Amino acid sequence: MLMRTPISRGSASGRSSVSLFEPRLIPMKFQPVLLLLAAALPLGLRAADKFTVTVTHDLAAARPAETIVIPFSEVRQRIPDVLIDHVVVRDAKGKIVPAQVTNFNPDERPAKYDELVFQHDFAAGEKTAKFTVEKTSEPVPPFPAKVFARYVPERLDDFAWENDKVAHRMYGPGLDTPAAGKSRMISSGIDVWAKRVSYPIVDRWYLKGHDAYHTDTGEGLDLYDVGTARGTGGLGVWDGKNLYVSANYKTWKVLANGPIRAVFELSYGTWDAAGAKVSEVKRFTVDAGHQLDCVESTFSIEGKTEVPIAIGITKHKTNGAVTKDQKDGFLSYWEQYPKDGQLGTAVVLPAGECGGFAANSADNLILAKAVSGKPLRYYAGAAWDRAGEIASKDAWNAYLSAWVARLNAPIRVQYSD
Repeated sequence: MLMRTPISRGSASGRSSVSLFEPRLIPMKFQPVLLLLAAALPLGLRAADKFTVTVTHDLAAARPAETIVIPFSEVRQRIPDVLIDHVVVRDAKGKIVPAQVTNFNPDERPAKYDELVFQHDFAAGEKTAKFTVEKTSEPVPPFPAKVFARYVPERLDDFAWENDKVAHRMYGPGLDTPAAGKSRMISSGIDVWAKRVSYPIVDRWYLKGHDAYHTDTGEGLDLYDVGTARGTGGLGVWDGKNLYVSANYKTWKVLANGPIRAVFELSYGTWDAAGAKVSEVKRFTVDAGHQLDCVESTFSIEGKTEVPIAIGITKHKTNGAVTKDQKDGFLSYWEQYPKDGQLGTAVVLPAGECGGFAANSADNLILAKAVSGKPLRYYAGAAWDRAGEIASKDAWNAYLSAWVARLNAPIRVQYSD
């Protein structure tokens, strides 16, 4: 058996300074011991170019577009010399799965990277899926983007985002200036753009212009009226009678931008909330294939440790159907538009977080508590019947209940050689 053993080359001072590996014949009686020692080495000390990922869950129902996240530190531990543009994920049949690596701190040196992200469509009854993460010799071309987020300076500092199901926007500081003219507005509500196509539309619709993207020419339209209300998932501090809301977002930051997941933050300056001084940073995580986005709002509260929060869905003159589900912790709204079909909107809170429901003249509200410095997580989004997937109030609420079931039965991820 031919193995390589280190041979020390002495320095001028007589001390061993460099180890070179040269072929040496190892006696047969020592070979089993050496093999056992090699097998016992920590994974990070052994050369490796792939490992296996096993994902399991307990639901009998299907889990389409299930997002699987592997800390990139785990990838580097198992493939020590991996490069982010030389890594692929393969499914059990060997097919390459679209994936992305996130880096929330690109100026950090050396770069650490955050996560390896990919997705799998679990069929009903499929409770286990296996994947291989592999190092490649050639760069892996980018996969087509299913998510997108960007600052829109050409439209008064809008911030817009989308996945392959739905698009949204929020309003920036430019909208509260004389340059906005008759459109000038203060609002931290979340707008909805209804899509009937899976490809990105945000850039094209802004190119069309304000009036044009309010008309459906085959891709969808901006049919939603937010105004100064909460839209779909905007929030405020609630004192039982009044809702105290922020102004337009103040700063923005994109942390990841596809092809599978977009992550960005919007910050809101301090506002007065029934005597408390409150500021907020909202982090959105937008995954492909989902009607709902994950929102994490972190508040800084002067003089208090917590405040009551109300997350809203705008009421419209259509008098939509409201569902308040305390058990599953969601608020939904299904409404009919005279010319543009039907739209469902919703806010979902994690298990045990729903503090009840309320309403004011502009919004239906779902209630929660926010602790200073601790993210308040919730999910918000919409579904349009003309997209061809969710066409009724019952179907929308069923989607939301299935979403809650997935939250309550998270996937488990294990790694092996």
